Amino acid sequence: MKLNTFFLRIIFSAVLCVLVVTGYAQPGDPSSDPDVPITGIEILLALGGILGLKRFLSSKQRRS
Repeated sequence: MKLNTFFLRIIFSAVLCVLVVTGYAQPGDPSSDPDVPITGIEILLALGGILGLKRFLSSKQRRS
């Protein structure tokens, strides 16, 4: 049991290190195109719309 927790701690530490390094990574070339076609907000809005449509259609089928 102790061996499993040891490996889980090692894996967690490795993942945390990778996230920290990528979080503080230097940005790319500043002269590139500043426009971002899809950001996180648009993805969340699209997923929310899909979930709402799915729930609407499933509730409509239950009524019939």
